[in-house]
Amino acid sequence: MLDITSTSTGRNGGGTSRVILKEAQAALLEYLHCTRGFQFMDAENMSKNSPQFLNKLLRSIDGNIDKDIGGLISRYLRYHPINEFEPFFESLGLKPSEYIPHLPRNLMFLADDGLLLHNYTVLSSYGVARSKIGKIFKEAREVFRYDFEVLLSKLQSYEELGLSQFALVKFIVCSPYILVGDVNVPFVKLLEKLKCLGFKTHWIERNLSEDNSYSWSRILEVLRLFNEMGCSNKQLVELLGQHPDILFESSGERTLLLIVFLLKFGSTRSQICSMFLQFPQIQIVQFVLNLRKCVLVLNEIEMEVAEIQKIVCSHPLLLGSCALKSTNSLLSYLKIGKKRLSRYIQENPEALKKWVLGRRVEPLPDSEEDSKGKRVKFLLDVGFVENSNKMEVALKLFRGKGGELQDRFNCLVNAGLNHQDVCDMIKVSPQILNQQRDVLQMKIDVLVNHLGYPVSSLVNFPSYLSYTTQRVKLRVFMYNWLRGQGTISPTLALSTVVAMAEKQFLSQYVNHHPCGPQVWHGLKSKLYSV
Repeated sequence: MLDITSTSTGRNGGGTSRVILKEAQAALLEYLHCTRGFQFMDAENMSKNSPQFLNKLLRSIDGNIDKDIGGLISRYLRYHPINEFEPFFESLGLKPSEYIPHLPRNLMFLADDGLLLHNYTVLSSYGVARSKIGKIFKEAREVFRYDFEVLLSKLQSYEELGLSQFALVKFIVCSPYILVGDVNVPFVKLLEKLKCLGFKTHWIERNLSEDNSYSWSRILEVLRLFNEMGCSNKQLVELLGQHPDILFESSGERTLLLIVFLLKFGSTRSQICSMFLQFPQIQIVQFVLNLRKCVLVLNEIEMEVAEIQKIVCSHPLLLGSCALKSTNSLLSYLKIGKKRLSRYIQENPEALKKWVLGRRVEPLPDSEEDSKGKRVKFLLDVGFVENSNKMEVALKLFRGKGGELQDRFNCLVNAGLNHQDVCDMIKVSPQILNQQRDVLQMKIDVLVNHLGYPVSSLVNFPSYLSYTTQRVKLRVFMYNWLRGQGTISPTLALSTVVAMAEKQFLSQYVNHHPCGPQVWHGLKSKLYSV
């Protein structure tokens, strides 16, 4: 089996597949034009723009496909007539899933469906690209069942409104349904409205994409809303001249959603009109996405609904212009909690400009409350006496914020220590809370799961948490070896093993065994190289 669309290497890829493709196309062209009597342009379009049908045809051929593929196809078609509707619809830009449900049940030859061929010919002769006719079939199939001369009459009706043939082709492809029924009233009204504003037909054409489909009635609704909000014709001309996507993006759906969104948050129509008149140089789609993202962040930091409404009503242009980072990223980069961030934004909404995607975010400076007030409260809760010397010493030692200190305190309690014991530990060694929560958890894990000491050992020796894990492991592993050799007391306290100065530990314990220094250096080399 050969897949002519393959791009892999070998005989199915590169030049070989292109040669086979060209031969297959030429054979199908000859069959359609010479045998079936299609106009050359139509036959060529069908043969060149139906790759999936050609694949299907090649899979049906017996023989060596590397040799005379054109002859093989010609012989096959001589005895096996094809369903001509398949390459026809595919050449119009339709996928098999789009046209298969509409294949005639009892027909194989296009010539047997005179109305389909006639209306197709009218459209292609009028200037509609064949690859775009499939879109018209998909969105307005009634057009292809029109009796003879009906479609041409409809085209002439639009021409009588002053539309050029070139412009009408663009409008038909962008909104095939205008060919269904009588002249489409919303379409005509829109043309008249825009003409009154000074926008010529070519301006409309320039802002339409043939890949999209447009609702003229919805676009009219957008214009009506702008008038109701107090936007003058002069202001509307200036707005649409700079931001045509406000009108044409999704047929104005994004604009309507934005207006409804702002109304729900309490904005007045005059405020919305004022916002549009100052609209930034940004696509309406991105503006709406930014606005929603900002509101989501404000909600996620638990800002009061009334405060969110106040910010949305007073700063819609700011919110719509900022592609804000995620809530978690902001909290992490700014190093603050939700409540403070909420309060900060309420007081400094313009700060949002600094927190957009792609921009470096610096931590906010500590507030007076965070720098001292919360830490004082934390120490009072632990049991320190207010304004005492011990409290002053602890405040100087602490580097964390009040919320962080409480979180680290909770970490020790959650590890299995008694609440009061942790309070006593902090009074003795307040500096242990200068470490991040994950560091505390790691050191406790080493103590319990690697060294075999109970977590309660921390009560009598809280400063254990201030030492590095390498030092602790080196001392404990060395102590365990010496104990196994019977040269050290088996009841030596953990604090003695870890806290003793290295020079004293070596002379008092390690050097008392002939192999002690060697074991010590071996352990030290291993632990500190990790």
